Amino acid sequence: MYGYISGKIAEIEPSYIIIDNNGIGYLIYVPNPYGFILGKEYTIYTYTKVSEDEYTLYGFKTKEEKELFLKLISVKGLGPKMALPMLATGSINMIEEAIETENINYLKKFPKIGDKVARQLILDLKGKLNVINTGLFKREDHSNELTEALLGLGYKQIDIKKVLNKIDPLLSLEQQIKEALKLLLK
Repeated sequence: MYGYISGKIAEIEPSYIIIDNNGIGYLIYVPNPYGFILGKEYTIYTYTKVSEDEYTLYGFKTKEEKELFLKLISVKGLGPKMALPMLATGSINMIEEAIETENINYLKKFPKIGDKVARQLILDLKGKLNVINTGLFKREDHSNELTEALLGLGYKQIDIKKVLNKIDPLLSLEQQIKEALKLLLK
């Protein structure tokens, strides 16, 4: 219904903002309300959800964010209240690349996204996104989580790469970490 709304931010709450446009305050749910500055003028790109008992505005700082949101909510089992936190906690490029590279573990990090919804995201959206391949995720047998965990423990990327191919990808993440530590300590 509304393409965008321009105005000053009148209020910031944990899940929404209120933008004042000519004396009318529009309550808009946004991915990251604290990314806005109170009293500053913004143009918010909006999506309006209308149902029997609900008339809700969702807003985004960029058209790209809005486009990804619309693609996400087109996925069976994923509504606006699940898609919004994805945009709040992940970058557009990383979300799109995770879908294209079928990185289920990354997608499952988002609130309320389980194995079934992550697989549905990949099934419905793979090949339909404007992905700029940044190389953040590589299609390899080992998990990015393993690399992140080892980096978090203070190991260097170069040392981690040497042991990754020696670890069975079918092991659980915990078992993979144990095996990697054994190899790194040699």
